[in-house]
Amino acid sequence: MVGRKKDPKYFGLMAMYADAEDLILAAERTRDAGYRHIDAYTPFPVHGLADAVGVRKTRLPAIVFCGGLTGAIVGFAMQYIANVWHYPINIGGRPMNSWPAFIIPTFECTILFSAFSAVFGMLALNGLPMPYHPLFNVPAFELASRSHFFLCIEATDPKFDLDATRRLLESTSPNVVSVVPTGRIRPPSVPLVPGIGGPPGMARSVQAAPFLAGHAGERSIFLTCSNSSGSRARSGA
Repeated sequence: MVGRKKDPKYFGLMAMYADAEDLILAAERTRDAGYRHIDAYTPFPVHGLADAVGVRKTRLPAIVFCGGLTGAIVGFAMQYIANVWHYPINIGGRPMNSWPAFIIPTFECTILFSAFSAVFGMLALNGLPMPYHPLFNVPAFELASRSHFFLCIEATDPKFDLDATRRLLESTSPNVVSVVPTGRIRPPSVPLVPGIGGPPGMARSVQAAPFLAGHAGERSIFLTCSNSSGSRARSGA
Protein backbone atom coordinates (compact mmCIF):
# COMPACT_ATOMS: atom_id res chain seq x y z
CA MET A 1 0.00 0.00 0.00
CA VAL A 2 1.21 3.46 -0.85
CA GLY A 3 -0.29 6.14 1.35
CA ARG A 4 0.63 9.53 2.67
CA LYS A 5 1.71 8.01 5.98
CA LYS A 6 4.01 5.42 4.36
CA ASP A 7 5.10 7.37 1.29
CA PRO A 8 4.75 11.12 1.74
CA LYS A 9 5.89 11.80 -1.84
CA TYR A 10 2.37 11.18 -3.16
CA PHE A 11 -0.82 13.12 -2.50
CA GLY A 12 -2.76 10.79 -4.76
CA LEU A 13 -3.73 10.09 -8.35
CA MET A 14 -5.80 12.40 -10.55
CA ALA A 15 -7.65 11.69 -13.79
CA MET A 16 -8.75 14.32 -16.32
CA TYR A 17 -11.94 14.10 -18.38
CA ALA A 18 -13.28 16.23 -21.20
CA ASP A 19 -16.95 15.60 -20.41
CA ALA A 20 -19.00 15.97 -17.21
CA GLU A 21 -20.87 12.70 -17.82
CA ASP A 22 -17.59 10.81 -18.01
CA LEU A 23 -16.58 12.34 -14.68
CA ILE A 24 -19.83 11.27 -13.00
CA LEU A 25 -19.51 7.72 -14.32
CA ALA A 26 -15.88 7.57 -13.16
CA ALA A 27 -16.82 8.87 -9.70
CA GLU A 28 -19.60 6.29 -9.36
CA ARG A 29 -17.27 3.52 -10.42
CA THR A 30 -14.62 4.69 -7.97
CA ARG A 31 -17.14 4.73 -5.12
CA ASP A 32 -18.38 1.27 -6.08
CA ALA A 33 -14.77 0.05 -5.92
CA GLY A 34 -14.66 1.05 -2.25
CA TYR A 35 -12.71 4.31 -2.40
CA ARG A 36 -13.91 7.06 -0.05
CA HIS A 37 -11.16 9.71 -0.01
CA ILE A 38 -12.03 11.12 -3.40
CA ASP A 39 -12.85 14.57 -4.72
CA ALA A 40 -13.90 16.11 -8.02
CA TYR A 41 -13.06 19.48 -9.58
CA THR A 42 -15.10 21.10 -12.34
CA PRO A 43 -15.23 24.48 -14.11
CA PHE A 44 -18.95 24.77 -13.29
CA PRO A 45 -21.49 23.02 -11.01
CA VAL A 46 -22.39 19.54 -12.25
CA HIS A 47 -25.76 18.11 -11.22
CA GLY A 48 -25.46 14.71 -9.56
CA LEU A 49 -21.72 14.92 -8.96
CA ALA A 50 -22.05 15.38 -5.20
CA ASP A 51 -23.99 12.12 -4.90
CA ALA A 52 -21.56 10.32 -7.20
CA VAL A 53 -18.54 11.43 -5.16
CA GLY A 54 -20.35 10.72 -1.88
CA VAL A 55 -20.25 14.18 -0.35
CA ARG A 56 -21.41 13.91 3.23
CA LYS A 57 -23.98 16.22 4.77
CA THR A 58 -22.27 19.31 6.10
CA ARG A 59 -21.90 19.92 9.83
CA LEU A 60 -22.14 23.67 9.35
CA PRO A 61 -25.83 23.98 10.45
CA ALA A 62 -24.99 22.33 13.77
CA ILE A 63 -22.03 24.67 14.22
CA VAL A 64 -24.19 27.72 13.48
CA PHE A 65 -26.88 26.49 15.88
CA CYS A 66 -24.36 26.02 18.69
CA GLY A 67 -22.91 29.46 17.96
CA GLY A 68 -26.35 31.08 18.06
CA LEU A 69 -27.27 29.29 21.28
CA THR A 70 -24.02 30.43 22.84
CA GLY A 71 -24.73 33.99 21.72
CA ALA A 72 -28.21 33.91 23.27
CA ILE A 73 -26.84 32.65 26.59
CA VAL A 74 -24.00 35.18 26.59
CA GLY A 75 -26.32 38.07 25.68
CA PHE A 76 -28.86 37.26 28.37
CA ALA A 77 -26.22 36.48 31.01
CA MET A 78 -24.41 39.76 30.31
CA GLN A 79 -27.57 41.76 31.05
CA TYR A 80 -28.64 39.62 33.99
CA ILE A 81 -25.27 39.90 35.72
CA ALA A 82 -25.09 43.66 35.11
CA ASN A 83 -28.64 44.38 36.38
CA VAL A 84 -29.00 41.81 39.16
CA TRP A 85 -25.51 41.38 40.58
CA HIS A 86 -23.29 44.33 39.71
CA TYR A 87 -25.74 47.25 39.58
CA PRO A 88 -29.04 46.26 41.28
CA ILE A 89 -30.81 49.62 40.90
CA ASN A 90 -34.53 49.85 41.60
CA ILE A 91 -36.00 51.89 38.73
CA GLY A 92 -39.75 52.51 38.96
CA GLY A 93 -40.27 49.41 41.03
CA ARG A 94 -39.42 47.01 38.19
CA PRO A 95 -37.88 43.66 39.09
CA MET A 96 -34.12 43.30 38.86
CA ASN A 97 -34.48 40.46 36.38
CA SER A 98 -36.63 42.37 33.90
CA TRP A 99 -36.26 39.80 31.14
CA PRO A 100 -38.62 41.43 28.57
CA ALA A 101 -36.11 44.29 28.33
CA PHE A 102 -33.35 41.77 27.67
CA ILE A 103 -34.94 40.23 24.55
CA ILE A 104 -33.58 42.61 21.90
CA PRO A 105 -29.91 42.52 23.02
CA THR A 106 -30.18 38.74 23.43
CA PHE A 107 -31.48 38.43 19.88
CA GLU A 108 -28.69 40.63 18.53
CA CYS A 109 -26.04 38.53 20.28
CA THR A 110 -27.63 35.38 18.84
CA ILE A 111 -27.34 36.75 15.29
CA LEU A 112 -23.80 38.00 15.87
CA PHE A 113 -22.49 34.69 17.20
CA SER A 114 -24.32 32.74 14.48
CA ALA A 115 -22.73 34.85 11.75
CA PHE A 116 -19.23 34.41 13.15
CA SER A 117 -19.83 30.66 13.60
CA ALA A 118 -20.97 30.36 9.98
CA VAL A 119 -17.95 32.19 8.59
CA PHE A 120 -15.25 30.57 10.71
CA GLY A 121 -16.96 27.16 10.63
CA MET A 122 -17.03 27.26 6.83
CA LEU A 123 -13.35 28.19 6.70
CA ALA A 124 -12.41 25.41 9.12
CA LEU A 125 -14.46 22.70 7.39
CA ASN A 126 -12.99 23.62 4.01
CA GLY A 127 -9.44 23.78 5.36
CA LEU A 128 -9.11 27.45 4.47
CA PRO A 129 -7.12 29.54 4.05
CA MET A 130 -5.04 27.27 1.80
CA PRO A 131 -2.59 29.34 -0.27
CA TYR A 132 -1.18 26.22 -1.94
CA HIS A 133 -2.45 22.71 -2.66
CA PRO A 134 -0.57 19.66 -3.99
CA LEU A 135 -2.94 19.48 -6.98
CA PHE A 136 -1.30 22.67 -8.24
CA ASN A 137 1.77 20.52 -8.94
CA VAL A 138 -0.05 19.02 -11.95
CA PRO A 139 0.11 21.52 -14.83
CA ALA A 140 -3.11 20.30 -16.46
CA PHE A 141 -5.05 21.14 -13.30
CA GLU A 142 -5.15 24.74 -14.52
CA LEU A 143 -7.89 23.55 -16.87
CA ALA A 144 -10.19 22.76 -13.92
CA SER A 145 -11.36 26.37 -14.02
CA ARG A 146 -11.63 26.48 -17.83
CA SER A 147 -12.80 23.43 -19.71
CA HIS A 148 -11.95 20.03 -18.18
CA PHE A 149 -13.07 17.86 -15.27
CA PHE A 150 -10.87 16.11 -12.70
CA LEU A 151 -11.25 13.23 -10.28
CA CYS A 152 -8.65 12.74 -7.53
CA ILE A 153 -8.18 9.70 -5.29
CA GLU A 154 -6.10 10.68 -2.28
CA ALA A 155 -3.28 8.54 -0.93
CA THR A 156 -4.86 8.61 2.54
CA ASP A 157 -7.62 6.29 1.33
CA PRO A 158 -7.23 2.85 2.97
CA LYS A 159 -7.62 1.15 -0.43
CA PHE A 160 -5.10 3.36 -2.22
CA ASP A 161 -2.40 1.49 -4.09
CA LEU A 162 -0.44 3.34 -6.75
CA ASP A 163 -0.63 0.62 -9.41
CA ALA A 164 -4.11 -0.74 -8.64
CA THR A 165 -5.64 2.73 -8.32
CA ARG A 166 -3.98 3.82 -11.55
CA ARG A 167 -5.46 0.81 -13.37
CA LEU A 168 -8.90 1.67 -11.98
CA LEU A 169 -8.70 5.26 -13.20
CA GLU A 170 -7.34 4.21 -16.58
CA SER A 171 -10.32 1.85 -17.00
CA THR A 172 -12.65 4.89 -16.84
CA SER A 173 -11.21 6.20 -20.16
CA PRO A 174 -9.75 9.53 -18.97
CA ASN A 175 -7.70 11.91 -21.10
CA VAL A 176 -4.76 11.48 -18.76
CA VAL A 177 -3.92 10.05 -15.33
CA SER A 178 -1.38 11.99 -13.28
CA VAL A 179 0.54 11.22 -10.12
CA VAL A 180 0.10 14.12 -7.70
CA PRO A 181 3.30 14.71 -5.70
CA THR A 182 3.25 16.39 -2.33
CA GLY A 183 5.27 19.47 -1.48
CA ARG A 184 5.52 22.58 -3.55
CA ILE A 185 7.19 22.45 -6.92
CA ARG A 186 7.25 24.73 -9.93
CA PRO A 187 5.52 22.88 -12.77
CA PRO A 188 5.85 24.06 -16.36
CA SER A 189 3.04 25.92 -18.03
CA VAL A 190 -0.11 23.96 -18.79
CA PRO A 191 0.48 21.55 -21.70
CA LEU A 192 -1.48 21.72 -24.91
CA VAL A 193 -4.74 19.77 -24.85
CA PRO A 194 -7.41 19.30 -27.48
CA GLY A 195 -8.95 22.65 -28.35
CA ILE A 196 -6.70 24.71 -26.07
CA GLY A 197 -4.07 26.92 -27.73
CA GLY A 198 -1.24 25.96 -30.03
CA PRO A 199 -0.81 26.22 -33.80
CA PRO A 200 -3.25 24.53 -36.21
CA GLY A 201 -3.06 20.75 -36.05
CA MET A 202 -1.35 20.78 -32.66
CA ALA A 203 -2.61 19.02 -29.52
CA ARG A 204 -4.74 16.40 -31.19
CA SER A 205 -4.09 13.79 -28.56
CA VAL A 206 -3.00 13.65 -24.95
CA GLN A 207 -1.40 10.56 -23.47
CA ALA A 208 0.06 9.53 -20.13
CA ALA A 209 3.42 7.78 -19.98
CA PRO A 210 5.09 6.79 -16.68
CA PHE A 211 8.85 6.92 -16.49
CA LEU A 212 11.59 6.63 -13.88
CA ALA A 213 13.06 9.88 -12.64
CA GLY A 214 15.05 11.05 -9.67
CA HIS A 215 14.96 7.90 -7.55
CA ALA A 216 14.58 4.33 -8.69
CA GLY A 217 10.92 3.37 -8.84
CA GLU A 218 9.62 6.91 -8.57
CA ARG A 219 6.96 7.61 -11.20
CA SER A 220 6.18 10.78 -13.07
CA ILE A 221 3.84 11.68 -15.90
CA PHE A 222 4.59 13.00 -19.37
CA LEU A 223 1.81 14.66 -21.29
CA THR A 224 2.48 13.99 -24.96
CA CYS A 225 0.92 16.23 -27.59
CA SER A 226 1.07 14.85 -31.11
CA ASN A 227 0.90 16.66 -34.41
CA SER A 228 1.59 15.85 -38.03
CA SER A 229 5.30 16.70 -37.84
CA GLY A 230 6.22 14.68 -34.75
CA SER A 231 5.66 14.76 -31.01
CA ARG A 232 6.48 17.01 -28.11
CA ALA A 233 6.47 16.19 -24.42
CA ARG A 234 6.31 18.16 -21.22
CA SER A 235 6.70 16.85 -17.70
CA GLY A 236 3.49 16.83 -15.68
CA ALA A 237 4.94 15.98 -12.32
